[in-house]
Amino acid sequence: MRISPTLRAAPAGLLALPVLVLWPSWGTVLACAAVWLLVVLGDALAAPSPRRLQVVRRSPAQVVLGGTGTGRLLLTNPGPRRARLQVRDAWNPTAGLDSPRAAVDVPAHERREIPQRFTPTRRGEHSSRALVIDSRGPLGLARRSARIDSPGRMLALHPFGARRHLPSRVRRLREIEGLAAVHQRGQGTEFDSLRDFVDGDDVRSIDWRATARRRSVVVRTWRPERDRHVLVVVDTSRTGAVRLGEGTRLDAAFDAALLLTALAGQAGDRVDLLCVDRVEHLSVIGSRRGTALHDMVSATAPVHPALVETDWELAAARIRERTRRGSLVVLLTPVDATTVHGALLPVAARLAADHPVVIGSVSDPALDELAAGREDVPALYAAASAETARARAAGTARALERTGVHVVDAPPERAPQALADAYLALKAAGRL
Repeated sequence: MRISPTLRAAPAGLLALPVLVLWPSWGTVLACAAVWLLVVLGDALAAPSPRRLQVVRRSPAQVVLGGTGTGRLLLTNPGPRRARLQVRDAWNPTAGLDSPRAAVDVPAHERREIPQRFTPTRRGEHSSRALVIDSRGPLGLARRSARIDSPGRMLALHPFGARRHLPSRVRRLREIEGLAAVHQRGQGTEFDSLRDFVDGDDVRSIDWRATARRRSVVVRTWRPERDRHVLVVVDTSRTGAVRLGEGTRLDAAFDAALLLTALAGQAGDRVDLLCVDRVEHLSVIGSRRGTALHDMVSATAPVHPALVETDWELAAARIRERTRRGSLVVLLTPVDATTVHGALLPVAARLAADHPVVIGSVSDPALDELAAGREDVPALYAAASAETARARAAGTARALERTGVHVVDAPPERAPQALADAYLALKAAGRL
């Protein structure tokens, strides 16, 4: 508990000026100072103790980044005196609390509410450990301040901006499923139904038993196999901290992972998630199709890049533990020549021997802008450097593809769609 004068206490001290003018002496000064001090101290003691207040916090549990959530503080005054309060809520600045400070009067034995609005500016967990409450005296000359422990927690979720591309990809998925019903059996397909033979059908699709029963030629149709397993591995190393436009590379990777999760759920497949660098940070395993997307959005919200390199051998070991042969493995990591040739390339080659593997890379759109510059000599040098970086990335992608890996490299605004299209291509080819 801390007692301090308010700004109103200084003008109140000026009321002693006429006395000092009439009786100018040091004794008068000391007497006036003592009276002023006693009045201020008495006003402070007349203020209700902030520690006796009852505080209930109702903060939103989750808010989508860029959206707004509402909460409130409930202050109950159990004492016999009116409480004139100044309340400061100690949320971190990126929580986006509209008004951290609020003034409220709480009559005796009553409760008042302080409404709050949150517009977070950073993905992840936001918290407030305490409230700082100032209780002013009846004269407003002094206040009693105390720190009241009232922890609050709010999770700012990934906005999932790629959701708008989901309907078009679902339509394409339905088209693939419909077209695949007339293709013959292959890897990644399962029996669908029987129908009458028409010109152009493959004779190898004829079901001779059904033909004998119906006395007309009947063929089997197939559809892409459902309930396949997809494991998405997100690289959370230092490369994910690179700023690409309005967000980071890791944000774009999560956007792509969420779009793939939503699309695979529509296809009847199961999606698991693994976030890894030097250690395994997060795994979302075994979620039901109806809740997989929500589980991943909630789980990935507090995940941020770590300033370390990724241990791809550790990632490969975790992949082997969580998948069976033939599962789709999606690695969301940048196609960087140093990283790929040093550690990722041999791991990708081993994975591709047992699984269809897709590497989703989010490229830097600034390279395209620099490569187009031709205004002056510095711009030409920058363009040459950008072209060199792009050529190095293309060469690295070709090295990965020679091991049997499919590489998707696109800027942040197109990376989720490109990864979803790669998934649909595997479905159309019967490889998944």
